[in-house]
Amino acid sequence: MILINLLPHREAARKRRREVFFISLGASAVIGGLIAGVIYGWYQVQINNQQDRNALLQSEIKKLEAQIKDIATLQQEIAALRARQQAVEDLQADRNLPVHLLNELVKQLPDGVYLTTMKQENQVVTINGMAQSNERVSELLRNLSGKSPWIAKPELVEIQSASVQLSPRDTRRVSAFTMRVRLMRASEAAKAASGASGAASGIPAAAAIPPASAPASGLART
Repeated sequence: MILINLLPHREAARKRRREVFFISLGASAVIGGLIAGVIYGWYQVQINNQQDRNALLQSEIKKLEAQIKDIATLQQEIAALRARQQAVEDLQADRNLPVHLLNELVKQLPDGVYLTTMKQENQVVTINGMAQSNERVSELLRNLSGKSPWIAKPELVEIQSASVQLSPRDTRRVSAFTMRVRLMRASEAAKAASGASGAASGIPAAAAIPPASAPASGLART
């Protein structure tokens, strides 16, 4: 007996295929959404972690900036204290400068030259004196230029002819001069001495006397 299927089997097969297709499409959409959600959540967690790290870094940077400001303030205070200490040391050393000046003038003053007045302003000393001739003044300048560790930069300001009354019948022609010299502080003299000898050497300090501000007269070598 021959069986004939008169039902629309082709339509039923197409319907089943459509149903399977839509089910697969829905499952793919659901799986894709789940995957996208997982990826989004993972990136969100990473972003939150990075933001937390950035916030921590910002707070640490602010702390470091505050510490840097404190360090800069401390460095300024240290520099100010060192400047004050150096000023006190310079003042203490300057008390001995008149002693060194007088000692060096006694050593370096050539014969035929005597001094009439001296005036000190800070480290600059103005010297007035008399000499038998201009050559004596030149000799004094040479002595002060290279032989004295405490006197530097001697400069002849003025030289002119003058007369000295030794007695009622004895008048002599002399050279009246004015020069300026710079007194070296103890630290500067020590550096100059160490540079000249090639080794550091200490310079003894003389007895302290008040700074010479009044003119000195009558210092001479004959």
